[in-house]
Amino acid sequence: MSGVGRQYGVLAEFDTPADVMAAAEKVRDAGYTQWDVHTPFPIHGMDEAMGLKNSKVGWFTFCGGMTGFFGGNLMIWFMNSFDYGIVVGGKPLYSPMFAFPVSYELTILLSAFGSLFGMLFLNRLPRLHHPLLKNKRFAKVTHDKFYVVIETADPKYSEDETHALLEETGSSHLEVVKE
Repeated sequence: MSGVGRQYGVLAEFDTPADVMAAAEKVRDAGYTQWDVHTPFPIHGMDEAMGLKNSKVGWFTFCGGMTGFFGGNLMIWFMNSFDYGIVVGGKPLYSPMFAFPVSYELTILLSAFGSLFGMLFLNRLPRLHHPLLKNKRFAKVTHDKFYVVIETADPKYSEDETHALLEETGSSHLEVVKE
């Protein structure tokens, strides 16, 4: 066991991508919701094996873009038609054509901010400390080992049942990670 304090979760080590893929499918089928797979490289099909849905970051991007577009139009309308309306050369006080460059740039800017801050929010970042980073065995994830971690915060977590499930998956090493 590593560290002192309350438990963070159970760490299961695997030697091959196929082993960790099969383990992910078993953990998903067992109904766990707060768990993750850590690998040294992306594994094709892991999202499906984990039962992950499409990312919600796109919705943050969309909302940021729509805010930028309509905010740009509203800003140009307010400034030209309401706040400081001056007729220049017989042109209308407001035209979407004239507001397009500002709206376009604000759409791109706020979409980028929506993507960035949405990703940070959904990943619960910045996180200044993570218990797995103190674990000496977990350091092998950057080289040649594959890990499944089931957190104790999972509603289905039971130490005995979780250990039994991970042993059934063929884990080469099981360890309780402490905070």
